[in-house]
Amino acid sequence: MSDTVTLELKVEDIKKNADVKGCPVERSLYYITEFLAGPMCGRCFPCMMGSYEAKIRLQHLVEGRGETGDVEAIRRIATDMLEASMCKKGKDTAKFIMEWMASGVFEAHAGKRCPDNLCKAFIEYRIVGNKCEICGACKEACKYGAILGEKRKTYLSGYLPYEIRQKRCVKCGECIKACPYGAIIIVETKTNRLVGV
Repeated sequence: MSDTVTLELKVEDIKKNADVKGCPVERSLYYITEFLAGPMCGRCFPCMMGSYEAKIRLQHLVEGRGETGDVEAIRRIATDMLEASMCKKGKDTAKFIMEWMASGVFEAHAGKRCPDNLCKAFIEYRIVGNKCEICGACKEACKYGAILGEKRKTYLSGYLPYEIRQKRCVKCGECIKACPYGAIIIVETKTNRLVGV
């Protein structure tokens, strides 16, 4: 007999954990992923198939690959789940997703923008060249090797500011915390607008 105790996650617990996420689309994706992994019984077709399809469509939106068709599909799936699911769990899942459908945030994601600027697919961390003092604090803080540059030496000149390699950056925010000069900013990729301004 195994010493491991398996605790079944309840829908209420999933909702509580999902509410911690800032972006409603990320909340919905988290909720549906956890629902599929735990409390979904798989006995009724609208809930079972709808949940899997909704997860795929929500992933598209969060990852920046979503389109208007994904939003329409999620709306249809949630409506069908609310009407046809046999149990309260499926209906609660549909209600959780539908709660945010009227806010326009799903459509914004289909337009390649996260209104809360939390989905990593829609933002970039950048170093402002004229603010960078080439101290190397950001490079030391980055665990992912995403920052290029060489620390300034007092007897040499001609150094370029540090640069963030976008493909390696996981947007953890450690570089921003480490920079004593405020030289690292977050920019919305679609508009090039500074986040938080």
